[in-house]
Amino acid sequence: MESIHRFSHRILPLTFSEKCFKNSKTNRFLRNPVLGIHENREQTFKSRVSELKPAFNGNFITRKSYTSSSRARAGWLLGLGDKKPILPEIVKAGDPVLHEPARDVSIDEIGSEKIEKIIDDMIKVMRNAPGVGLAAPQIGIPLKIIVLEDTKEYIGYALKEETKAQDRRPFDLLVILNPKLKKKNNKTAFFFEGCLSVGGFRAVVERYLEVEVTGLGRDGRPIKVDASGWQARILQHECDHLDGTIYVDKMVPRTFRIVENLDLPLPTGCPKIGVH
Repeated sequence: MESIHRFSHRILPLTFSEKCFKNSKTNRFLRNPVLGIHENREQTFKSRVSELKPAFNGNFITRKSYTSSSRARAGWLLGLGDKKPILPEIVKAGDPVLHEPARDVSIDEIGSEKIEKIIDDMIKVMRNAPGVGLAAPQIGIPLKIIVLEDTKEYIGYALKEETKAQDRRPFDLLVILNPKLKKKNNKTAFFFEGCLSVGGFRAVVERYLEVEVTGLGRDGRPIKVDASGWQARILQHECDHLDGTIYVDKMVPRTFRIVENLDLPLPTGCPKIGVH
């Protein structure tokens, strides 16, 4: 296999299977999905009206997004309506929910209809993106809940050299409430990372190679995950969201770039892509 350095400008973060979707403007395949959730397809900006409303017995608030009034009127006039459930939208950088710590899910809440609905919505939003991870604050809910999974299909879209360098392997769906993360050693790696909450951009982020995450499953039972490679990166990215941190807070500043410039060389003095 050719050296990691040679592929340093092409190695991507999490499940980045964007190449399986076409850019509507250039008709070219996109090949750089995002960490946490893949930004595999371009999303045009949609105007929306959002408001904060009390929810879940007033214990915390959530962001409720609405479809545009024109779409609503069209459905009403046609007499069709929108019978499909409307999934939450991805909250964008700048919204306070992404920059403030989330709170623990209380024992009494676990298993409730409301928490189950949040988890189900998160899984649907993640898979619809499609993505490999999502934190509750990314859909406007300041609770410590993360979901993640990586599949053979997603990994198959990436170059073998990339997935080998990233130590990326498939794993089944994980739902973790109140996760607590700790590093297992001081070994780190530098790879490009992105986030749907910061759409259209990427930057190199240093992450630990091996971590341990403990928490609760959706059934309230204790759960422990020993992760390495790409799965460890996903877990660190999602747990950061629960602390009010997004990847740009940890990036190597001069590597920040638009997706279209992802393949360009890194500036002189930046750390090399790969394991350090």
